Amino acid sequence: MHVAAHGFETIELFATRAHFDYRDPAASVQLGEWLADTRLQLHSVHAPIVDAIRQGAWVGSYSTAAGDEARRRAALAEIEAALEIARVVPFGYLVVHLGMPVAHGDGRGETLPARENQPDAARRSVEEIVALAAKVDVKVALEVIPNPLSSAAALTRLIEETLEDVDVGVCLDFGHAHLMGDLGEAIETLSGHLWTTHVHDNRGRRDDHLVPYQGGIDWDLAMMATQKIGYDDVLMLEVADTGDPVDVLRRSTKARERLEKAFVVY
Repeated sequence: MHVAAHGFETIELFATRAHFDYRDPAASVQLGEWLADTRLQLHSVHAPIVDAIRQGAWVGSYSTAAGDEARRRAALAEIEAALEIARVVPFGYLVVHLGMPVAHGDGRGETLPARENQPDAARRSVEEIVALAAKVDVKVALEVIPNPLSSAAALTRLIEETLEDVDVGVCLDFGHAHLMGDLGEAIETLSGHLWTTHVHDNRGRRDDHLVPYQGGIDWDLAMMATQKIGYDDVLMLEVADTGDPVDVLRRSTKARERLEKAFVVY
């Protein structure tokens, strides 16, 4: 109720079973009822990447680019299960990680091995996920995340040179792109492929998921660059819960108003 009360109209659901049990059909029914009651729309679902996140640590990770075929198939099985939500509650986009961020281990207490981010495994996964998503009328957006497969430039090359006949786009995560280098350049690189967004801030060192304007991103320039490439769809806030959700919503509302003004000005 608080989300709608603060003027938000659409949400993204993080498909992590510790948060939302996407394998339970009753949970999707309850989600639909909650959305109807609050008059919120389900814009997108974030594909499963972990079983749970506890005190900031990933538990039971999934990699769509794992060199180990059994591990890759396990990730796809979870994604296929999450797509079943769309049969009950339609949504537009499935946001997918290709592989794993370099800052995370493999879920077993080990440093991230190169085998978790294999290009050929990533390509095969994208082709299979897009086919699965098409069955429920959902489009797939590959998220910009900090790994060699998922920079703005790498995703653009993948789409234009390897996946020419595959209907897939990009989710620009502004915070991740900022951590990886030149955010403005990343936005420009994605021209023609940007389908949805994750909007949050950081100070250039950690993936803090701060409310916009509380980190180091120049949001006026970011909005100008985003409009310049023709994007005029949802700006989806993806900010951290700092212990007081209502306070986070209040700060997010103020940030949204500033972002909207910046978007209009340019």
